[in-house]
Amino acid sequence: MEIRRANNSDLPDLHRLLRQVLEVHHAGRPDLFRSGTEKYTDGELRAILCDETRPVFVAVREGAVCGYAFCMFRRLPADNILTDIKTLYIDDLCVDEKARGQGVGRALYDFVRGFAKEHGCYNLTLNVWGCNENALRFYEACGLKPQKIGMETIL
Repeated sequence: MEIRRANNSDLPDLHRLLRQVLEVHHAGRPDLFRSGTEKYTDGELRAILCDETRPVFVAVREGAVCGYAFCMFRRLPADNILTDIKTLYIDDLCVDEKARGQGVGRALYDFVRGFAKEHGCYNLTLNVWGCNENALRFYEACGLKPQKIGMETIL
């Protein structure tokens, strides 16, 4: 398996995998997530792929994209209470539903972790929806721990 930066030729596969993530979220929270929509337009994806502050990686096996990780660098240089650290935030990580349980997610996570270290990041962060129990278990198995917890009450 190869993990590399995504490029414009990966757009169809990125859209396919983004739809899979959307459907997982829609199944868990149909009150928040619409089914059958696109997260990004082609133009938005192309802009992200050109943005060095928002690296996107794909896992490719046998010539096919089987996973991705959308990331972004974050800093808070002028915050009154938080220290100025460099963070790599994983905005979205997906493994094709046909390739789950085959080590693709762990390989992507490990690659992104190494990338963050190479780029002088203090930490690697992400958010996960409480309804996505498989993702929660996966991230815990990777060694992630809660940093903060979002809570809600539906009115």
